[in-house]
Amino acid sequence: MLTREQTRGYLQRLGIAEIQYPDKHFLFELHKAHIEKIPWSTVDIFAGKPHPIDYKSSIQLILNHKSGYCFHLNGAFSQLLRSLGYQVTLHRAGVQSNGADPRVDSFHLGLIVHLPNEESQIERWIVDVGLGDMPYEPLPLKSGVYPQEPFTYKVTYSEVVMDGWRLVHDPLAAFAGVDYDPNPVSDIAIFESKHHHLSRSPESTWINLLLLRNRHSSGSYELRGCIFTQRDKTGIQKREITHQSEWLEIIEDLFGVRLSNYTALERDQLWEKAMRAHEAWKMNQKPSTTEA
Repeated sequence: MLTREQTRGYLQRLGIAEIQYPDKHFLFELHKAHIEKIPWSTVDIFAGKPHPIDYKSSIQLILNHKSGYCFHLNGAFSQLLRSLGYQVTLHRAGVQSNGADPRVDSFHLGLIVHLPNEESQIERWIVDVGLGDMPYEPLPLKSGVYPQEPFTYKVTYSEVVMDGWRLVHDPLAAFAGVDYDPNPVSDIAIFESKHHHLSRSPESTWINLLLLRNRHSSGSYELRGCIFTQRDKTGIQKREITHQSEWLEIIEDLFGVRLSNYTALERDQLWEKAMRAHEAWKMNQKPSTTEA
């Protein structure tokens, strides 16, 4: 649980001035603000400075205007919600890339908020601020199609875990969806080994990929290495970032991730690593040629 001072500091990061009654309206306000203000980010992993995922460390990331990925974001948010009076459960989950088989491998942490409605019946809401570009608002834990411009999400039953559920991403999104185990877990510590793999193993994608994602009311932003992508109802626009100053401005000003704990030399090294990865990626995009 957060102290009163931590709670107010967290809400200040979200741009929310006052603590409100823990109802559905405030839950939606909190979720939308979190998705907008605090991106999904691999900056520290890419820089070789991964942060622990215990609640205290993750909350401190938020208060210091930094960010992380699902274990940090959903872990910290679960504690904020509990401190505000919400009933929250943690769940093992698995994110699948496009074309991959659905799975629940505990490489993702999901949240469910159990909220009484006007008839005093408990409604369950999928709350996930650790997926970058989905969803913008909480989704009811019931089968259906849920448009949230410019994306369309779908909630279905999971085919890989009994009584679980599946959150299907938009057809044009970067990944296919997420499957969740229905059984709550007691503590964030259950995900420690998965975090160690994702943040330190040479086999982890995030070791060599700088990636930030967030959503806003009408679309999403992404910085993948040196490619900046905007998506809204008019379509998808991509452009290459070729100057370090603009690249740093996007990270700090657009995504709101401060790099104050990085020296000038470390910032230069971060940019240089991103550029090397970007140039290697561009070389792989060129069509191969053969001599006649």
